Amino acid sequence: MTEYAMEDFSIADVITEDLITLEMAATTKQEAILELTNLLADQGVVTDVKGFSDDVFLRESEGMTGIGNGIAIPHGKSDSVSQTSLVVGKTKVPIEWESLDEKPVRVIILFAVRNTDANTMHIKLLQKVAMLLADEDFIENMVSAQTKAEMMELLSKEPEE
Repeated sequence: MTEYAMEDFSIADVITEDLITLEMAATTKQEAILELTNLLADQGVVTDVKGFSDDVFLRESEGMTGIGNGIAIPHGKSDSVSQTSLVVGKTKVPIEWESLDEKPVRVIILFAVRNTDANTMHIKLLQKVAMLLADEDFIENMVSAQTKAEMMELLSKEPEE
């Protein structure tokens, strides 16, 4: 993979305002993953809610996805995904989640990756999101975002190298 391809890729390519929810009803990790999976299904990104959520839960059983600072980045690679996408949810209440700082999460960035994109797209997405999440201001702004447009603007920013 060339560096050029990485620069051409933007998180804005895999998320829309329709894939952002700022008022999640979920109070558990399982509910959160299902709520975000249903949002993906409503937008036609996921064709089989059970198939995709099973893939996400399988990945969750392999290691923690809570990265600290109130953020979790669960992901699933699945044949049930029609188009590699991100969905972002902000919870009304902090949710218990296995995380590096052992604190609950408020923002969940769920990666839905098509099996055919599993190597290239998945890695690019993780790299971009990881670079953004390395910035403490970005994390604070994500947690405090009040509108979908605000969240989209944050996610569309190119990370500082």
